[in-house]
Amino acid sequence: MPDTMLLIQMALLLMLIGAFAGVLAGLLGVGGGIVLVPAFFYAFQTLGYEGPQLMQMCLATSLATIIVTSVRSALSHNKKGAVDWDILRTWAPGIVIGAVLGMLTVAQLRSNTLQGIFGVLALIVGLYMGFGRSEWRLGQAMPTGIKRVVLSPLMGFMSVLMGIGGGSFGVPLMSLFNVPIHRAVATAAGFGVLIAVPAVIGFLFVPMLTGAPPLTLGTVNLVAFGIIIAMTLITAPYGVKLAHAMDPKPLKRVFAVFLIAVGLNMLRKALGW
Repeated sequence: MPDTMLLIQMALLLMLIGAFAGVLAGLLGVGGGIVLVPAFFYAFQTLGYEGPQLMQMCLATSLATIIVTSVRSALSHNKKGAVDWDILRTWAPGIVIGAVLGMLTVAQLRSNTLQGIFGVLALIVGLYMGFGRSEWRLGQAMPTGIKRVVLSPLMGFMSVLMGIGGGSFGVPLMSLFNVPIHRAVATAAGFGVLIAVPAVIGFLFVPMLTGAPPLTLGTVNLVAFGIIIAMTLITAPYGVKLAHAMDPKPLKRVFAVFLIAVGLNMLRKALGW
């Protein structure tokens, strides 16, 4: 039977995390996973969970929340006709394959290694967010043929290694290939579903061998999943209102600095410093 006080502590910490992630997602349009994974890691460490599978659980639980938020986002965007179904259909097989390979890779790795990987990828995303330019282009249309065969599974694979949906890699990729930003954001929500669903199904069958928090199924913590979903659904609309009331560009640069700091700290911990 889970300890009641421990559940209360978990709930309070996770409510704060969920509220912050929801506002940030609405304000900056960034996926919650890139905030949730490090937040989960530090929260569960604070509660005394430091087993070799801690990062596995953080990644898996983050992806579980992304299923709900991405489906909701994709349906909302589709009502406005913003989802590019041709891109989604043609990129889906590769993304799913990459997500499955990512899940199998994560299942074999331990927290230190996964922290290092997250740290490096967070630095890349942070640097792009801070210094990337909307006018940058690698092509005038989304890649096809061998380029798509390589890029689509790579995106699914890297996203699972970070516990994130389709936004952090999908939106920049589509923007670089001349997809309008609103269409890119809408289509990336569909990418998030393709990434998260197969990965989470796999993670449900990866057992936590030691140090599992209460109510953990496979490597998905159900307490965190439920609270984060509830809080992000409540607070995301406030982030959207803030985005319309102020210029989010300076805030994106601040968030980029925050993300670079998180990435560097993850790398520091992975190296045992």
